[in-house]
Amino acid sequence: MDRIPLDLMPLERFGALTLHAKNAYLQDLADNYCDRTNRLRIQLDKDALGRLRRFYARRSLADLKTGPEPTTPLEIALRGLGEAVKMNDRYPDIIGALKVETPPPIMQASEEERQLSFFSPGIYDAPLKDDVNLMDVAPFSLGKTKRGGVIRYELKDCLITVDGSASAGLATVFDYDIFLHMVSSLAEAMREYQIKQGKGLRPELPARVYRPSAAHILRFCQRASGGKQYKDLESALDRLQGTRIKIVNLSDGKRREVVAMPLIQTFKIISKTTSGNIDVVEIGVPDWVYNGVVRQKGAPQILTLNPQYFLITQGIGRYIYRLARKAAGKGEARYSLSEVHKRSGSLQALPQFAQKVRQFVAQTQMFPFPDYELVLISGKREEILVMRARQSDAPLSSSEPATLSFR
Repeated sequence: MDRIPLDLMPLERFGALTLHAKNAYLQDLADNYCDRTNRLRIQLDKDALGRLRRFYARRSLADLKTGPEPTTPLEIALRGLGEAVKMNDRYPDIIGALKVETPPPIMQASEEERQLSFFSPGIYDAPLKDDVNLMDVAPFSLGKTKRGGVIRYELKDCLITVDGSASAGLATVFDYDIFLHMVSSLAEAMREYQIKQGKGLRPELPARVYRPSAAHILRFCQRASGGKQYKDLESALDRLQGTRIKIVNLSDGKRREVVAMPLIQTFKIISKTTSGNIDVVEIGVPDWVYNGVVRQKGAPQILTLNPQYFLITQGIGRYIYRLARKAAGKGEARYSLSEVHKRSGSLQALPQFAQKVRQFVAQTQMFPFPDYELVLISGKREEILVMRARQSDAPLSSSEPATLSFR
């Protein structure tokens, strides 16, 4: 990736500025970054400016003064060279901070894409079913590499088994983006159906299959549209179709109902581009998803996700966001690290998994997590992950728990 030319101020000079001047400099820096990366300019709020100020002023051991102030022209020149080297080392981190605080780049459509009719539905997760919700656990592998075997969850009121096909393996958390696109597209079609019905028309119910273009899926998931991304789609669809979820609902410890369901029912490649990549694909919506969105009485029981969910690059981060979205809602939820581990399906032992959670939570202090503040606190026997809704973010849907704890 080409280096983006930005005028980065030396730390010492930045530290000497007034608060107002620091904010003005950071706003100008963000504007410059947006202009050079095809992003829309935004006015940074005080929280964003505060995060950028703390990040920009952060010092390392290399910043400590170990000698007298330079006096000769040579010493001053060497001091300036050292400052330039240090700023060059900090450049990737500053770019990362600006990327978090500014909108995603505006994607320029190709001439072929401009002829297509794209819509941008809200982002929704799996519909609720009775007292079981797939957001309580990870119905996929958290990694990007192929994983076989079975994931088993033994919860208080149900047993959940996630099984992948022998050839393709389990669906991954990143494959699950296509599932989100399917649910969101169905919810949008149902919304349009209800609007037409409200006008006295007699529209047809949404179809049980839909035909998105590969470009539309990639754009929805905020992914690049290179050749590799198109080739990865077919493998992801294979894993999604081959992954089956079996739920055994329990009543007083006894079996009550057994439900088996796929993540997608079927898929068929309708057309390919001249380069051999998927152009249009037909995806069959599973009955449990269709009934949860279309046949549900009243508003469908689906939860909205923040579009920044797709910018979470770590599988463990996406899993924690979904867990927080379901359990905390607009309030707060607390899970012991052993419970977080139990619901993740991770192959890592608890100590290694807990360390990974600690590292991720630490990263969110610098690069804010969508919608929620994450904090680790000491419990009686182990650490507790606290997930608390950030009130200043976009409003979440209503009728959600205020506080929920799992130890």
